[in-house]
Amino acid sequence: MRTIIAALILVLGLSACQKEQPLGSQDNPVKLYFTPSVDSETITSTSKEFIKFLEAETGLYFESGIPSNYVAVVEAFGSKRADIAVMNSFGYLLANQKYNAHARLRALRYGEDSYKGQIIAHVDSGVNELKDLQGKKFAFTDSSSTSGYMFPLKIIKDAGVELGNTTFAIKHDSVVTMIYQKQVDAGATYYSPPAEDGTIRDARARVKTQFPDVESKIKIIAITEPIPNDPFVFRDGLPEEIATKFIDALKKYIATPDGQQSFKNIYSVEGVVDTTDEAYDGLRQMIKAIDVNVEEQLKK
Repeated sequence: MRTIIAALILVLGLSACQKEQPLGSQDNPVKLYFTPSVDSETITSTSKEFIKFLEAETGLYFESGIPSNYVAVVEAFGSKRADIAVMNSFGYLLANQKYNAHARLRALRYGEDSYKGQIIAHVDSGVNELKDLQGKKFAFTDSSSTSGYMFPLKIIKDAGVELGNTTFAIKHDSVVTMIYQKQVDAGATYYSPPAEDGTIRDARARVKTQFPDVESKIKIIAITEPIPNDPFVFRDGLPEEIATKFIDALKKYIATPDGQQSFKNIYSVEGVVDTTDEAYDGLRQMIKAIDVNVEEQLKK
């Protein structure tokens, strides 16, 4: 019996010692979470090189994690299982509201730190402007999408339009396909401006291989106000020295060809810029305007 008690005391003592190790040490690494926006194997394989770079640059130890859903990323801040996370903008609002996590960096895509939503329609639908959507069949992506649901819904409501039958197609390319095949008259997807040579980069580009004439069949009716890109989020109470070392190392990594390709593979990110929590106030106001419960939407 004494042997068992002694063993338990030893185990508990070792555990306590591990917990007392400073954050960033081998026994207490900085925990970096990636939102599950693409398959976990892609994130895992790509993030390994990033972790190696971070450790070499900062002298700290890091550990990556990929929760099963967006809410799990948010809750990881509450339990301090996450120190830093790459999040979608919607999830960030909840992490900030519940646990005072703060955005310090924002992703760049196509040189922009924001993107937009768009409303598109088939050229044969009779829809030429927002008011023409009255009573029309319409496809959104999913109810937690800022560009494929919330921002487009706001401009539809602001126009005083009542849609006809609506459906959620889940993916942006599915919305485009439904419009192309005339299953619906119009829909909402993400918008990115064309490249310098005129090549489209909005959601229609995703189906151009399948439907080469998609540009002539589907037109843009309206574009939403800007939506801030995905933030890099830091938990409340994270030592500033660790946050600064991470930010400096990330900027250095993503400026290299290998680093830029790594983040393109995970999140289509080509760079980062500094940001603040205030940059997401417009998103907060939009959510309030259409009366959306952030936490409930993230659970779907």
